Amino acid sequence: MAQYNADYPWLAKYGFGPSVKAERWNGRHAMFGWVAILATGVAKSHGLLPAGDLMLTYQDWGGLAQQGFNTYISNERAVIMIAHVHALAVSFAAAFGPQVLGDSLTLLDGEKDEEPYGFLPPMQFGLTPAAEIANGRMAMFGLISLVCTSAFTGMDILQIVDIGTGGNLLTHPMF
Repeated sequence: MAQYNADYPWLAKYGFGPSVKAERWNGRHAMFGWVAILATGVAKSHGLLPAGDLMLTYQDWGGLAQQGFNTYISNERAVIMIAHVHALAVSFAAAFGPQVLGDSLTLLDGEKDEEPYGFLPPMQFGLTPAAEIANGRMAMFGLISLVCTSAFTGMDILQIVDIGTGGNLLTHPMF
């Protein structure tokens, strides 16, 4: 990271690039992503997504409904997409908006980044910075594995998570 800071001082000053703060934010987003995936599965298994199989039409929705090659997204995917866009907007506001909570993505003037945790952060339990880094890394690795598995098998992400939970998400929900 020292070489990156020397090569790109303007970016490093604001916390962009390989920094502990950026890794913590990415880990938080990955953990939130897992919560969103599980919440989507629970909502789908209980029929809370309205008319999930209904395909959106160009006449009603215009170009927003198109996937390409004359195919259109389903109502279920549109609801999920809108929820993710809202989550992205909240994340952007938290990262670059007024610092009311005191933890931003960017480094404030004069703020120093933490020392890197290395390949394996110390195993600490509870609400500690090292535990947050370790949990975030596991969440990021899990999401990458999930997306790769989905791409290689051609299955939906929710189907793969359902298999991983032993069918407790969609097949016979326990919530």
